[in-house]
Amino acid sequence: MKNYILLLLLSILPFSGIFAQEEQEKDKPVRAPFASGYLIDNQTTMIPIKGTLEFAIQHKFGSIENGISDFYGIYSPGSNIRLGLNYVPITNFQMGLGLSKEKMYTDLNAKWTILEQTRENTIPVAVALYGVLAIDGRNESAFGEGKVWHSGEGISEFEMVLADRFSYFSQLIVGRKFNHWLSLQTGVSFTHYNMVEREFDHDKVGLHFNGRINVSPQSSIIFNYDLPLKIQQISEQLEVPKHHEPNVALGIEIATSTHAFQIYMGNSGGIIPQDVMMWNSNSFSWKNLAFGFTITRIWNF
Repeated sequence: MKNYILLLLLSILPFSGIFAQEEQEKDKPVRAPFASGYLIDNQTTMIPIKGTLEFAIQHKFGSIENGISDFYGIYSPGSNIRLGLNYVPITNFQMGLGLSKEKMYTDLNAKWTILEQTRENTIPVAVALYGVLAIDGRNESAFGEGKVWHSGEGISEFEMVLADRFSYFSQLIVGRKFNHWLSLQTGVSFTHYNMVEREFDHDKVGLHFNGRINVSPQSSIIFNYDLPLKIQQISEQLEVPKHHEPNVALGIEIATSTHAFQIYMGNSGGIIPQDVMMWNSNSFSWKNLAFGFTITRIWNF
């Protein structure tokens, strides 16, 4: 009798493996909700596979307002550039660092995809957390004596310490791939600068909306909209500072399995997210628009 039971179990095991494999297939994440972890000035919920090293070049030219005299901002001295490296040490977790021309920011960043959208909508959305610590690397003379609120770490009011150079950005991102041609994201963020000029706030809450529309197997239309909220309850001023303008950008993306190239026009000169959310004073108008591009290259180890 025991032999019959053993034979029955052995005959069932292969089929149970098939059923388990079919169930696993149903739970697989959706394929390529975005072509890259970057989407203009935002991060996507996508993280490459474990062991991936990514190199990113982000460049923004000056505004086009001077026309042909500086070739619509391409040769403007007001350009900004960031070089970044990201690595994925474990599944769904990425860490990176970068260096920007603007304020000589050195940034340390991390992204964790908590949930991945599945093909059968068992999990209908992807959810990620993203955080950035940036250090302002300019010479101390660039800050201006007596014109700033310090972090409180120094011995005297005007003594500048390392903590004064720190700024922080944290974001919750929720995204969904609706079909083969449309992926959208929304998010909420919190920005904090340890040191700001006296007429500005240290904190800023923001909303984000961005997406990708595929128009061919390798080409997409991409956009982002970042809105700094003017909340009197968290403002340190009698009136919320009015220099915070929404960041609006529209562009195209061309991607392969290892590269993504994005070219766009937008109204923010900043690149790291806290700089975009806190210091963008350019209203959305033709003269304030500027060209920009992002190039990413990945290697798998």
